[in-house]
Amino acid sequence: MIRYALICDNGHGFESWFASSSGFDEQARRGLVACPFCDSIKIERGVMAPAVARTDRGPRPAEQAEPAEAPAAAAPAAPAPVALMGEKEVAFRAMLTALHEHVAKNAEHVGPRFAEEALKIHHGESEGRAIYGEATPEDAKMLNEEGVDFLPLPKLPGARN
Repeated sequence: MIRYALICDNGHGFESWFASSSGFDEQARRGLVACPFCDSIKIERGVMAPAVARTDRGPRPAEQAEPAEAPAAAAPAAPAPVALMGEKEVAFRAMLTALHEHVAKNAEHVGPRFAEEALKIHHGESEGRAIYGEATPEDAKMLNEEGVDFLPLPKLPGARN
């Protein structure tokens, strides 16, 4: 693990741990590293002095240890959550939410009866209409074999996932 002093494009300083230098580079490139103060994802590594242990003096007693330096910028009492999604992921979730809303507004929800209703519509036993619902993998395979056109609708991820 490696600890980096980081700084955003607004000048806020903070620290974070990463598995490796390349781990930071990859997460920053994907927009996964964000400033806890302003949510900016334009983050750079700050200047840091490496912590190097001296072996020529031997161990120091605890009471002689120097106090830790105060951080350059005072942190708020409760730090803001760090964004784990980049702009592309946020936009994708918005599009997926809009798709769900469109389907719910323009189609009939038939729940677990989806395969049965889709097959009835396909064979002309029921009126043609837009439907949506749930189907098992076995149901989907059967509908595909029967030549029924359908598309899976991805589930919406939870707000905190």
